[in-house]
Amino acid sequence: MLSEERVILMTKMASYEEHEGKKYMKIGRYFRDDYIAVQILKSIFCATLAFALIFAIFIFYDFEVFMQDIYKMDLVEFATRVLTYYGITVVVYGAGSYGVCAYRYNRAKKSLKLYYQNLKKLNALYDEG
Repeated sequence: MLSEERVILMTKMASYEEHEGKKYMKIGRYFRDDYIAVQILKSIFCATLAFALIFAIFIFYDFEVFMQDIYKMDLVEFATRVLTYYGITVVVYGAGSYGVCAYRYNRAKKSLKLYYQNLKKLNALYDEG
């Protein structure tokens, strides 16, 4: 015989598994530090790519003037400035990614903890009836 409480709980859990549960279960497979490290590496790669594209657009925007001025400028200072901006970009983006990923991981773990508590409750309901 089906219990109304079991049906409600199973429906609630099925809905969770279909929607946010998919995303949270993927996150829950990782240890905290591993998840954050992978996400930060992805972020650093994307930040590098974005910086390279923006730098290329900056150079090619007025390429003729850049080529005329390249013989007048100190190339070591220019390279140092570009690398400094790149470093700042990567550090800021990485720090932001750390904060976002740590928040996501904690939220996923809390949500999964509630899901597993519901599984235990459902198992107890089956043992009763």
